[in-house]
Amino acid sequence: MRKFLLEGLLKRPLTEAAPSDPEIEALAMAAGQAARRRLGRSLSIRQVDAGSCNGCELEIQALGNAYYDYERFGLHFVASPRHADVLLVTGPVTRNMAEALRRTYAATPDPKWVVAVGDCGRDGGCFAGSYAIEGGVSAVVPVDLVIPGCPPSPKALLTGLLALLDVAGGKA
Repeated sequence: MRKFLLEGLLKRPLTEAAPSDPEIEALAMAAGQAARRRLGRSLSIRQVDAGSCNGCELEIQALGNAYYDYERFGLHFVASPRHADVLLVTGPVTRNMAEALRRTYAATPDPKWVVAVGDCGRDGGCFAGSYAIEGGVSAVVPVDLVIPGCPPSPKALLTGLLALLDVAGGKA
């Protein structure tokens, strides 16, 4: 143990610059500009897990890593639906989460958008028809956009948020 501690103290830290992908950079920059143009500020997102397997949550969390770093483009996650513009809902809506999702939707101020993430959010996915599932997100609250995939990649999530900002002008 002592050997590992000394080696760790003597070695230089392994830090390197974040990888640069011009396509991701352009996509995230466009999403940030669209949010500022549409809302006059950053896009506030509240993520709601309605009964998922956490695959979609892992990809949503990847948006915050050094490669995607959504914060620098004016996207940020908020802790309360009262501060959110977008509800990002993952998973099939289980019976015990349906009322919580309805209340979260009601607590979100207008204009608000709901994004169903993943195949489970779209229609219940592989859990559809189960006694414990209400169905997809649209079975409980109105959905403005569906981002398909099991799970969708962070790039698909950014593309979906950009499409939401570009297309949902009628609600803003």
